[in-house]
Amino acid sequence: MNSGQVRSGLIIVDKPQGWTSHDVVGRLRRLAGTRKVGHAGTLDPMATGVLVVGINKATRLLTYIVGTTKTYEATIRLGQSTLTDDAEGEVTAETIAAAVTDEEIRAAVQALTGDIQQVPSSVSAIKVNGERSYAKVRAGGEVNLPARPVTVSRFEIHDIRRENGGKLRDVDVTVDCSSGTYIRALARDLGTALGVGGHLTSLRRTCVGPFGIDDASTLEELAGDLRVLELDDAAVQLFPVRNLSAAEAEDLSHGRRITATGNPEPGPVAAMDPEGHVVGLLEDKGTAAKALLVFAPGNEKA
Repeated sequence: MNSGQVRSGLIIVDKPQGWTSHDVVGRLRRLAGTRKVGHAGTLDPMATGVLVVGINKATRLLTYIVGTTKTYEATIRLGQSTLTDDAEGEVTAETIAAAVTDEEIRAAVQALTGDIQQVPSSVSAIKVNGERSYAKVRAGGEVNLPARPVTVSRFEIHDIRRENGGKLRDVDVTVDCSSGTYIRALARDLGTALGVGGHLTSLRRTCVGPFGIDDASTLEELAGDLRVLELDDAAVQLFPVRNLSAAEAEDLSHGRRITATGNPEPGPVAAMDPEGHVVGLLEDKGTAAKALLVFAPGNEKA
């Protein structure tokens, strides 16, 4: 699909190392020929992997994608702490980790699995009194962010090995987690629990909600073939579906409530008209379904 044919939809990008998420958005604006481009959840420049990008109308879905579960492949280095909790920051402390056993590492990982309270990395995009936390830290200030509840549903160790003559331990892991979980903070907290410090040396996001790394394309591939998951198909993949009658579709398109979807799970439901086009997203309110958003018909960029 070339830029002259681009409609509304999602592009699943395999973000390269060294690029910010904003860099990727800028590149896709040029490829798609539209300014209406956004992403669903920042990846650090050091990280690679799945970045979900919305084009035109589909940018309105991004809010609902940000909150989906994520999967990461990561390597945690024990024995060194850094300013940024990853390999991009300067080393702030070193402790020989040779005496840390595999059993101790596994026990500490288990303690960081499940519903936990996590203090985000101080070098994060969280705002403190209107200023980004990372900006304040890099300017020499101190930031004390409050802990927040997150869920780490899977924290699986694949390999533990010795580095730098045994002074350091590297741990390869897979993490399934809720939105808002910082993998850098998991690395930091694992090192803290073991008394030797820790940081991330690599991070790759392999899944965002229903979209996996096999669905993703590199920027080079997208320059040759701009693969866009059309808005209607994206809605069906992301949400439970409510098939509407023509009358219900008309009511919803004008902001009127319709009968409840009956969806037993919390969260949005995609409302599809008889032709298979998404009209909007619904949420049950008692016996009625309320529109969370409605897509204007006809105008592709609306």
